[in-house]
Amino acid sequence: MNDRYYISLVLNAHVPFVRQPDYPRFFEERWLFDAILETYLPLITMFERLDAERVPFHLGLVISPTLSHMLQDPLLIERFLDYLDQRIVFGLSEVDRTRSNGDLNRLARMYYDRAVEAKALFTGRYEYDLLKTLDFYQKKGKIELLTTAATYAFLPFYTSYPEDIQAQLEVAISSHRSLFGRLPQGFWLSEAGWHPALDEYLRSYNFTYTMVDTHGLLLGTPTPQKGTFSPVRSPSGLVIYGRDLHASRTILHPDTGYPADSVYRDFYRDVGYELDQDVIGAFLEPTGERTPTGYKYWAITHRNQQKDLYNPDLASERVRSHAKAFLADRLKSLEEAEKITGEKGISICAYNADLFGHRWFEGPQFLEALFREAAATENISMVNPGTYASKLEKEALQKVMPEFSSWGLNGYAETWLDSSNDWMYPHILRAIERMIELAERFPNDGGLKERTLNQAAREVMLAQTADWASIQHVGFSSSFARSIEEECIQNFTTIYDSLGSNYISTEWLTQLERKHNIFPDINYRVFRKKR
Repeated sequence: MNDRYYISLVLNAHVPFVRQPDYPRFFEERWLFDAILETYLPLITMFERLDAERVPFHLGLVISPTLSHMLQDPLLIERFLDYLDQRIVFGLSEVDRTRSNGDLNRLARMYYDRAVEAKALFTGRYEYDLLKTLDFYQKKGKIELLTTAATYAFLPFYTSYPEDIQAQLEVAISSHRSLFGRLPQGFWLSEAGWHPALDEYLRSYNFTYTMVDTHGLLLGTPTPQKGTFSPVRSPSGLVIYGRDLHASRTILHPDTGYPADSVYRDFYRDVGYELDQDVIGAFLEPTGERTPTGYKYWAITHRNQQKDLYNPDLASERVRSHAKAFLADRLKSLEEAEKITGEKGISICAYNADLFGHRWFEGPQFLEALFREAAATENISMVNPGTYASKLEKEALQKVMPEFSSWGLNGYAETWLDSSNDWMYPHILRAIERMIELAERFPNDGGLKERTLNQAAREVMLAQTADWASIQHVGFSSSFARSIEEECIQNFTTIYDSLGSNYISTEWLTQLERKHNIFPDINYRVFRKKR
């Protein structure tokens, strides 16, 4: 492995549990639909093109258990098709409205064609099952699927409750195995949230490797001698990668990152906020609030200038130049590191998947150009993180315990714990304590009581979803996040009190099981104390 430099691209695909069957449509469900249309489908079609042309590509793809469940949910699949139909119908009206403006009409047709093609692919070639298609490329060795905490909990907050950590891990492993027929080798830390106490847990569940943010590794004990260009070995034997800081900033910096380039499509400017209400009626909330249509016609453009019309050809040229520059920068960094370490290293480039396609419209084009450019470069290879880890001489790795860290604001935990969301945690921690108590009090129950206890486990785990805290921190859809958190805690409390009085409403429980139907095979006993 030491004759080449390596880049490992890791994309984290996660959407919180947004299923809302009590409403005919629900705005936050579009987070999932946008991700499918603009990120997951473009990634899969990219895999197909590269594979058909025999262009080598390798990457790690995190599929959160929460996302996996929603991608298979019949109600959400039906609503996704309605969402596509809505965009197709609106696209027809946009093509007609812009017919006298050639450049604008071209963009309208582009979006319309994308929606039509997406529906054809989703219902035809992929047979409503994106996970099956992803597993196909995993079996070919092209991609590696990682798992993460079952409900994407920020695990450092719960290390005082071993039973809760084991529940998040065991449910995630069980879900992954049932979907893909194999155990996951890599574990993605939700929000890159690392705590030294997690080391023993991850290794005890036979995970081979995980990754932490740059400073988490560099501030580890002792200081890693090879920086982030070589993985380390934790005290328990877990392989730990550190993110390439410069690779992160090159993409993610709000002002100088590639997605901020003036020729790329403006994510925020959407005709749903500009056209007359009678034109965009289908995209109005019952309250009259406007929502995005996905039809975005403007480039980011330089600051303080009138917006330029988006030019896909110009954006594609820029994508190719950015892909070349990104690869050249990684190679330069790896060469500089070799001068210090004496060996060829690896650059871990980890990002949220929805950046590519949803937030950064040209993102999938960038990834495809990157793979093509890497294939034509002699001394550098793209590699799955698990493949690289499997070939390491683990005993030769430096033993380092990374520092508590995350990839949130300022690198620690304030994104998930500040004045906007701190109200949540006394309720969550109390619910965890009570869930452990229930699992101990009713170790062998069946029938209605077992159903009730399983639902209690779902509610307490959903309450831990890190997104509810981060959404409140940011302030967008914060009322939704707060309502979900309150609902989960209230549901759990109702169950706890009902079990104490030995009475549960079967009708109420059945309705709750249908609404919060995540992890149908969950076993509440995962919250029992280990003997």
